[in-house]
Amino acid sequence: MSDIGSFTGSPEEHVFNGFLFDLDGTIIDTTSAITKHWESISTELGVDHRVLLNSSRGRRSIDTIRLHDPSKATWEYVNHIESLIPDRYGSESRETPGARQVLEALEEGRAPWALVTSCTRVLLEGWLKLISLPRPVVTVTAEDVAFGKPDPACYALARERCGLKGEPRVLVVEDSPAGVQAGKAAGCMVLGLVTTHSVGKLRDAGADWLVENLDSVRVAGKEEKGWRLIINRKWLSHEEA
Repeated sequence: MSDIGSFTGSPEEHVFNGFLFDLDGTIIDTTSAITKHWESISTELGVDHRVLLNSSRGRRSIDTIRLHDPSKATWEYVNHIESLIPDRYGSESRETPGARQVLEALEEGRAPWALVTSCTRVLLEGWLKLISLPRPVVTVTAEDVAFGKPDPACYALARERCGLKGEPRVLVVEDSPAGVQAGKAAGCMVLGLVTTHSVGKLRDAGADWLVENLDSVRVAGKEEKGWRLIINRKWLSHEEA
């Protein structure tokens, strides 16, 4: 399938039993903040900041640091450096287009949903406090699993905590290839957001649909079998047009 195309696909309606969202690049844009964060500690780790940043994409900090300096790959160190990010670089971050409307609609409809992130709990709390987005009952953070994305453990755990373990139609919303792979391996369908990675990388990772951001998604209400989602302006390759 060609990577040449546009976000012009016809609207589609699908019904899901629950929704699992990644955080960075999915409901908040932290690109600038995280870039400056890795730049600030690159000297401490003795690694070029560009190498450090590239190796961090889609990974937990503890896994990234383990690649470059195993002696610092401890939860104490990771929690410390991540706790500083919202205060130092919070002004660089913002909610992504459409995120608030989608999350508020899910809350209003009492749909089961969760945040599943590679960041630590202290960083997740810092971002939610700073940006004031709806807060789910269920969260899964870096400390909750032995292995980070693309391992499916994080999404499998979120399904279990949301009471969705046996449900057939659970939607993962992700922006990274590693996250897409994790969601698919956990038995979920995946909506890929082209916010931080290319169409080709997300498609090759296995995303079922591709859209620019959550502004292309609308929660249309509850039905007997679940919650109806309308996906607008999905990616359409020239071969499909």
